[in-house]
Amino acid sequence: MNHGKRIYVLDTNVLMHDPTALFKFEEHDVYLPMQVIEELDNGKKGTSEASRNARQVSRFINELIEEQGADRIAPGLRLERPGGLQLRGAGSSGVLRFQTTVPKEDKTSFGAVAPDNRILGAILALRAEAGADLPVVFVSKDINLRIKAAIAGIASEDYENDRALDDFSLLYTGATALPDDFWQRHGKDLRSWTDKGRTFYEVRHGDDDGWHPNQYLYLPGDEESEFRVASVDGERAVLQIVDDYRSQQHAVWGITARNREQNFALNALMDPEIDFVTLLGTAGTGKTLLALAAGLAQTMDAQRYREIIMTRATISVGEDIGFLPGTEEEKMTPWMGALTDNLEVLLPNNKDGGSWGRAATNDLLASRIKIRSLNFMRGRTLLDRWLILDEAQNLTPKQMKTLITRAGPGTKIVCLGNVEQIDTPYLTETTSGLTYAVDRFKHWAHSAHVTLRRGERSRLADYASEVL
Repeated sequence: MNHGKRIYVLDTNVLMHDPTALFKFEEHDVYLPMQVIEELDNGKKGTSEASRNARQVSRFINELIEEQGADRIAPGLRLERPGGLQLRGAGSSGVLRFQTTVPKEDKTSFGAVAPDNRILGAILALRAEAGADLPVVFVSKDINLRIKAAIAGIASEDYENDRALDDFSLLYTGATALPDDFWQRHGKDLRSWTDKGRTFYEVRHGDDDGWHPNQYLYLPGDEESEFRVASVDGERAVLQIVDDYRSQQHAVWGITARNREQNFALNALMDPEIDFVTLLGTAGTGKTLLALAAGLAQTMDAQRYREIIMTRATISVGEDIGFLPGTEEEKMTPWMGALTDNLEVLLPNNKDGGSWGRAATNDLLASRIKIRSLNFMRGRTLLDRWLILDEAQNLTPKQMKTLITRAGPGTKIVCLGNVEQIDTPYLTETTSGLTYAVDRFKHWAHSAHVTLRRGERSRLADYASEVL
């Protein structure tokens, strides 16, 4: 009897979501029903992420067959990782098995009409063949199929290898309240100095603090005591008092911070040493407005960046609007309502300039703000750009990687999103690319993250988000 060994039956959607899933079940065996291979074949055409993944799975399987010979198919192909595939947790590997016989029609079980039922039929046949001492587990991202499997008495689970963290509430928020006795505790063991008009403190850092670089700290109730963790080195941490963007004379492109989190966000956005900023927050917390204001201030005034590029995952909430005429820019315009709404706030209509003045300002901005589609980002390298990635919660971790690796020297990437509004099928709060990026980047000295909490749109919007 195999101690603890299992057979995992993979559904098509798992492989189309993550082609490397084949190699992620360690010493356990992986089984593919014939129906899954047919569905991979049906899904291989096209340029979408899913069809690219389907083709990749077929290539992986083909490589295994070519290396080990077709006569290994019946006993099972060893799941040795193909060269160049770097995966975490590499250990001993199981074998890949295929459905080699057609199960006899059992009038009492599911009919073979629906494709899903063929998969269930194959699992029941496999279970009868494997016997009681080898558990068979069905892995699928399709909830309804998992329900069907449960009805048929088949153990099933979601594919969770790509989860960034176990529970979304554990996600790093980027801003942490300090204990009330912070100064009493650290007052004796404190060094402070000023450099270029900024005040720094060096304090002893305990392991239970768990501070990350560019984490923001504050004493509750005290607007003066807000810090950024400038560096963490062993037992010592250097804290810097953050700039205050709440006052009108310190406004960024006319925008002031309305609450503590917005102030932290503007600090992260205006810091040239931070290359990657993630802002999470529900509707109306000011993510897009802050990112655009900071981008305009540094593109137009400070000329630190050449231009602003704005892009987002084009997933509509309603029906698709079909083919659109025009250039890439014009096609993206309907998706970019958020941009135009925010520009109206950032460019209050100057009454004196009249329509000519407005048109001139708009032309100037159009030359500096580019709208780009995600579909054409592969292979590009962006130099000295301010890249705003809106609605980032709809991206998979892989798409997120594709985008962030576009950054050339001098480019700053700002990712905005609200993980409560995911429109992509099979993505959840814990598997979204945005959650993944926040979790993976928190230890890096050139990235910052802020979760914005308070809506600042209007009393109507605030009340609606509470009661509706």
